[in-house]
Amino acid sequence: MLLGISLGTNDLSRAGAFYDRLLSTVGMVRTMEDDDEIGYGSPGGPSCFWILKPFDQQPATRGNGTQVTFKAANNDGVEEFYRTALVLGGVDEGTPGYRYRPRYFGAYCRDLDGNKLHIMYEPD
Repeated sequence: MLLGISLGTNDLSRAGAFYDRLLSTVGMVRTMEDDDEIGYGSPGGPSCFWILKPFDQQPATRGNGTQVTFKAANNDGVEEFYRTALVLGGVDEGTPGYRYRPRYFGAYCRDLDGNKLHIMYEPD
C-alpha cells in the first residue's frame, strides 16, 4: 500500500506558500514542517504528501514521466485547483475537460519546480 509521495523543491518557503493555497482547494492542510520538508494531509491526519529539499543537497529536478494526481470533490474543484495553480505561478499542462472516459474530468499543471500535477474528478 502506498503511504505517501514526496516532491523535491529548490525553494522550500516558496513551494510551501504555493502548496498551502493549492492543496487547500482539495481539503489538505500543512500537517508538519521542519527545516528541510513540509508535509500535507487531511486536517488532524497524518502527512501523505511532502515537499522537500533533496537529502543529497543537490538541486531538485522534476521526473520525466512523473506526476502526482489529486482527487477533487467535483468538476468545479478541478477547475479551482487548476486556476489556483496558474495564479500562483504554476504552468498549464492541460486545461480542465473531459478525457479518458465519459465522466472523467481532469486538468494538468506544473508547480514552481516543474513537477507535474494532475487534478481529477470522476463520479462513483
